[in-house]
Amino acid sequence: MHEEAYSLHFGVRDYECDMQGIVNNAVYQNYFEHTRHEYIKTLGLDFAALTQAGIHVVVARAELDYLRPLKSGDQFQVQLRPFRLGKVRVVFDMGIYQEGELHVRGRFFCAAMQENGRPCRDLSALAPLLEQCQPWPANS
Repeated sequence: MHEEAYSLHFGVRDYECDMQGIVNNAVYQNYFEHTRHEYIKTLGLDFAALTQAGIHVVVARAELDYLRPLKSGDQFQVQLRPFRLGKVRVVFDMGIYQEGELHVRGRFFCAAMQENGRPCRDLSALAPLLEQCQPWPANS
């Protein structure tokens, strides 16, 4: 992963684990979602305010690669770097790390949509986020 733009620390809770004693695969998406929301807040943006303004930032596609499991009590961090893809899409390239070792890689392709489901034309409300994005690498 590239040098992260944002990082958030977590600890695995017992109830997040499955019968095998490892974090349930769906829980990793919660970790990623929470990190994206916290990152957006650091930029002065608020999902509720964006929604009230008629801008819906939605996940259009999610890619997750599960490399190593986490277990109850493990401490880890989620790293995030945003990229711009086209006019209305942002890709959050993310990773879950424990002691520098990558456990799960996630890529979340998000789009800014209007209430009618069409892409937003006016993205000025998202300027704080878009200014942080590098262009999405062509070979990714």
